[in-house]
Amino acid sequence: MVGGLCARRLARRSRSALIAALTVLLVQTLIVWNFSSLDSGEDGANGGSSVREKRDRGAGGKAAGGDYFQHGIRQRQHLPPLGKRASRHIQQPDGYYSHRPKEKNKVDSNNENSVPKDFENIDNSNFGARSQPQRQSVGAGSSKQQREHLQEKAYSQRAWRENSPGRERSSNEVLPLGHQPLALGNNASHPDFPRQQERASWAQQTQSQHRHQHPHRRQATAALLEVSYDQPPKCEISGKEAISALARAKSKECRQQIAEVFCRHKEGQLMPEKVTRYCPLEGKANANVQWDEDSAESFPAKPVRIAFVLAIHGRASRQFQRLFKAIYHTSHYYYIHVDQRSNYLHRQVQALAALYPNVRVTPWRMATIWGGASLLTMYLRSMADLLAMRDWSWDFFINLSAADYPIRTNNQLVAFLSKYRKMNFIKSHGRDNARFIRKQGLDRLFFECDTHMWRLGDRKIPEGVSVDGGSDWFLLNRVFVDYVISSQDDLVANMKRFYAYTLLPAESFFHTVLENSAHCESMVDNNLRITNWNRKLGCKCQYKHIVDWCGCSPNDFKPVDFHRFQQTVRPTFFARKFEASVNQEIVNQLDSYLYGPFPKGTPGLSSYWENVYDEPDGVASLSDTRLTYYHSFSRLGLARAAASLQGNPKDHSCRYFPMGHPVSVHLYFQSDQFQGYLVKHHATNLATSKLETLETWVSPKNNFKVTSTPSSTFSRLQFAAIGADWDAKERMFRNFGGLLGPTDETVGMQKWTKGANVTVTVVWIDPTNVIAATYDILIDANAEFTHYRPPLNQPLRPGVWSVRILYHWSPVAEMRFLIAPLTYSRHQPIRQDDALKLHNGPAKNSYMEQSFHGLNPVLNIPVSLGYVEQSKRNAALTGQQLEHWVDGLVGELWEAADICAVGPTACPVMQACPKNPWSSLSPDPKSHLGPPRADGRIR
Repeated sequence: MVGGLCARRLARRSRSALIAALTVLLVQTLIVWNFSSLDSGEDGANGGSSVREKRDRGAGGKAAGGDYFQHGIRQRQHLPPLGKRASRHIQQPDGYYSHRPKEKNKVDSNNENSVPKDFENIDNSNFGARSQPQRQSVGAGSSKQQREHLQEKAYSQRAWRENSPGRERSSNEVLPLGHQPLALGNNASHPDFPRQQERASWAQQTQSQHRHQHPHRRQATAALLEVSYDQPPKCEISGKEAISALARAKSKECRQQIAEVFCRHKEGQLMPEKVTRYCPLEGKANANVQWDEDSAESFPAKPVRIAFVLAIHGRASRQFQRLFKAIYHTSHYYYIHVDQRSNYLHRQVQALAALYPNVRVTPWRMATIWGGASLLTMYLRSMADLLAMRDWSWDFFINLSAADYPIRTNNQLVAFLSKYRKMNFIKSHGRDNARFIRKQGLDRLFFECDTHMWRLGDRKIPEGVSVDGGSDWFLLNRVFVDYVISSQDDLVANMKRFYAYTLLPAESFFHTVLENSAHCESMVDNNLRITNWNRKLGCKCQYKHIVDWCGCSPNDFKPVDFHRFQQTVRPTFFARKFEASVNQEIVNQLDSYLYGPFPKGTPGLSSYWENVYDEPDGVASLSDTRLTYYHSFSRLGLARAAASLQGNPKDHSCRYFPMGHPVSVHLYFQSDQFQGYLVKHHATNLATSKLETLETWVSPKNNFKVTSTPSSTFSRLQFAAIGADWDAKERMFRNFGGLLGPTDETVGMQKWTKGANVTVTVVWIDPTNVIAATYDILIDANAEFTHYRPPLNQPLRPGVWSVRILYHWSPVAEMRFLIAPLTYSRHQPIRQDDALKLHNGPAKNSYMEQSFHGLNPVLNIPVSLGYVEQSKRNAALTGQQLEHWVDGLVGELWEAADICAVGPTACPVMQACPKNPWSSLSPDPKSHLGPPRADGRIR
């Protein structure tokens, strides 16, 4: 009986222990799953993991069209048998899964708000890492805190993997060569299956860490990775967003500021709880204004005067000069802020301002980032400056960027504003306000430092006011601007506090203050602009490298959009965005429409030049890859000059020795087609021993070719290229000409016509005939562009690579691209030990985890030991031998189209650069700025 009682007690204890163990395991699993689901944001936030979003994910792939990857795992039916070794090494790397974009396919026509209507479907987690994150232990903590740190580390590592090069979102599904579907029943066809599989695997790994990691080892690891501060935080840092921000912040100063802001917010000292509303109206005011284009032509007796605030950045100085030329009038004022990082443009703007008395450049400069609090600070500071300028009597404040352009004349704008001089023109989002607050992240706490907007947690919207927002482009009258800058009332003071820690504050601050102030009845829900929103292309979760949130950006206008500028339904005076490096013809059309065409025969009308390097910037502003290419381009130009002597060995008048670094480099476009690089450089003439300044034009050769006559079942491929900095919004490489080095991340792009669904195989082959990568692309019927970044191990072997596109294992097309060996390392001539590290290819000659060696005979790619040995010898080259190797490789894909003299020259056959229409020194009347005419205008 005693034995039975003991047995029953033991059984009860066993059941209790089992139940406790299962409970702990369940709690751990729920915690892990909760952390893994955070990548989609909280319910209702952008990228929320709601049932609706999951339904959209499941159904959105077909609607998303050919520019998006489709989920699902498909079996390759046409693969030839592979060798045992190849089969053994083929694995499924993480990088081959790409997640279905969460945007819907509906086009948002002429939506001027920078947040798309379905922004809730975009992932706005703040864990998109800038670099691979490490777990940070913040202060001393209990075992619970340590577990949270471990979970944070595991989550951050997973988020980093999803944002790593191997997880590049591409247009259609990419599968590795030889991939077979897993035997998982119906789950394998679920659109979210790859992420579910990854979550389950990650959960198991994290649970294993909790079960098996020794506590002393956990404490040691936490101590090693502890965040360092000048002063310890005044509170315990908690919350996944704040911990993640601290782990990713680069500087000690930024980490200190993040901790201080978090603690002040935690103690309730940062945000106002209640704000006074002064507007006498219930709801949102919206004054009705009428647009009569005919009446606008009659100039008012007392015209308003406008203060244009131009916030610009980048290097497109000629495009900015063209904008300035179009909006300039002696009656108005122009206050220009150039981003702190755009020194070349700042020099150009300073020279421009010296020509006109009503143009000034801000004596201070800020590094304004997309979505940053610094942008609002810049506007407020500019307003304060303008109010303090007693010699500038202005009535309206208008902000513009270099990507804007007028679509009506100054006279029309002045006539309209003179009629409504008491109004404020600002564009609201026009939908449910609570929904907008969530999608815009207004209920989140953000802080800007290290030129990054860090998400630190949640916050409450102050009571008493209606928070609103929309476009950050506006026209405000002087009375309201003075109120915003000078007033110390409860509304303005507290809104400045609130928006100092807000994402995209310029898209909401002025709206909220205006709608809750005594000036609320002056609001017109129209910022007088057209913005080219194409949500399908512009909302691919941009800007995550500078903000802990997803962002959208307008597309550039093209000639097909010109009819939109001629609409007269509502008053509009400006449009955006325009980029001459993308399309200049639309600006030409608009300029001719407003001011009449240039005289026939005017030079340079279809040409565009954009500076990418200027000597005062210093070579430190260039990557070693670009410095290597620019020097090689200069030498190609000198070789062309010497060839002009037709082989006379005694004549040295056109033979040169290169001297120093390049003076300047420009991109050159003709009829909106990239024509190459223009490199201005110094060289010593061997006949006179005098230094001359020359400009060389190098143009890319055609490196894409169709290798077989397309069959009737496959004729969709139009073009393919390899490059870097792929812009999925404008569908172009921003790295013009594909200047690539051993440490650059390469992207393969293909352009298609519409047609039947097809699957193609893409094979990457290095200079020694090693197959570096191969994958399939499933191209749906409506696909226009596909792109994919294979996760190749670096450094890439220098030399001419080839990429083949196969259809049913038959060659369709081939393209070549160059990985240039570097003649410079850290801006100094490369030493042999650095050359050997960079030019010998990846470790163990392996570009990926799996080997594709077994495909060489299948693809008829011979394996040559001679190629390998020559590659090893080349990897050790330095000095002139290295330069000869580089020039030989560059010469295979580029050619020196022409060379000219900037100043005096001893070469009798060389023309002066101003007389060459391609030269950056040739006339460009489009952007030339002259003195104002009698009517006060330049254009």
